[in-house]
Amino acid sequence: MDAALDLIAERGESGLSLRGVTGAADANISAVSYHFGSLKSLSDAAIDGALERYLEAQQDAVSELSPDSTLEGTAAAFARPMIQAMVAGGRELAVMRIVARGGIDPPTRWDRFDDTFVGIRTAVLPVLKARVPGVGDKELIFRIRCAAGLMTWVVLAPVGADLRGRSEKQIERLLIPPLVGALRG
Repeated sequence: MDAALDLIAERGESGLSLRGVTGAADANISAVSYHFGSLKSLSDAAIDGALERYLEAQQDAVSELSPDSTLEGTAAAFARPMIQAMVAGGRELAVMRIVARGGIDPPTRWDRFDDTFVGIRTAVLPVLKARVPGVGDKELIFRIRCAAGLMTWVVLAPVGADLRGRSEKQIERLLIPPLVGALRG
């Protein structure tokens, strides 16, 4: 799966080949069929695994929030896994780009992550309710989803290149204010 993820990050899903994956993994071609059924299933499993790791990291970061947290602290926690991937670069950033593309064009079985998405929103919602009074839950959830969309855009768009090679603090200084704006409305 790691070899598939590396190749998807490097070439995109359309550039994935059975020989390329098995060569990179130093595995027998029949291993893909035996364990996954098809190259497409392997690709889907690799992308699902990347998305699952990202969402777990995001959920861990936002689970530390309290109603006393600031919007800036909330935005920083929400964005922490993406920022860390941008600082690390290489494979971590490539995986983040795969996750971002998944957010734009959700893979099949995306709904299996619904509970995780709800958990993340549940951790962020009390802070927003305390910091943005008078706004209903549905609108606040919409704002959380807008902040997630903004992060996806940053990772995929050319503007993301402006952040590469910077420290975590430098990226936070540039990225957190627009995220706070999305949350504040």
